[in-house]
Amino acid sequence: MINNRGTVYVGSSADTPQFAVDAITRWGADNGRAVSPQAAEVLILADAGGSNGYRSRVWKQQLQEQLSDRHGLTVTVCHYPTGCSKWNPIEHRLCSHISLNWAGQPLRTWDTLLAYVRGTTTDTGLEVQAFLQDRLYENGQSVSQAEMKTLNLERHTVCPQWNYTIRSRPDRAPG
Repeated sequence: MINNRGTVYVGSSADTPQFAVDAITRWGADNGRAVSPQAAEVLILADAGGSNGYRSRVWKQQLQEQLSDRHGLTVTVCHYPTGCSKWNPIEHRLCSHISLNWAGQPLRTWDTLLAYVRGTTTDTGLEVQAFLQDRLYENGQSVSQAEMKTLNLERHTVCPQWNYTIRSRPDRAPG
């Protein structure tokens, strides 16, 4: 959370790797380029499981195609081990305050949910944007071993299952 601002994307469909990468891509277009127009690298701190889990081939493939190949970005991902996501700074600086803000409130509509997220503030001046990604995301997509071999993915020497970097593929780099 740079500049004490957070952005939350809420989906009306399945929580899939494609949704997660679409949200990151949208943040980059809406905010990231404005904050760091010359950035060539992105660091993503992610949980070990779920749509952006360390085992998900679709997550890695979507990062390759949507961020690295399309925008020429080097994407480094560091996953928190199972049970350790509570150490992710986003959990402390953003998610915990959102949870406190809507605690005990019925979230019956998307507008209500988004209003509570947007209404989250802290004494230190945190501001939160929230957007609905109203698109159908289908569960069950897969990436073959042959497709995985085409990714430009480099595993780090420390915890290689959880830490890796994806670089744009020379034959698919932008422009």
